[in-house]
Amino acid sequence: MKASTKISALPPSLPPRGLSRVEAAAYIGVSASLFDEMVKDGRMPKPKRVNSRTIWDRHQVDHAFEALPVDGTDDNDWSVET
Repeated sequence: MKASTKISALPPSLPPRGLSRVEAAAYIGVSASLFDEMVKDGRMPKPKRVNSRTIWDRHQVDHAFEALPVDGTDDNDWSVET
C-alpha cells in the first residue's frame, strides 16, 4: 500500500495564508490543545470558515503572536473589537 503525501501547489518560498488548527499551533510553537485554549481565552484569533473547513489567517495569527506579553503582565483580548 502506498503512503499518501500532501503535495502543495504553492512554491516553497510562499507559505499558505490559511492554516489548519494543527498548522496554526505548530506555526506559533505550541500544542494543538494549548492553541485551542489560547483561541478560547482570546490570545489567538478565531478561525474563518471556508465551506466545512476551519482556517486561521496566518496574518492574524502573526499579529496575535506579536501582541502576546513578553513578561506576562499585558492582556490581549481578540474577542473585543477596537
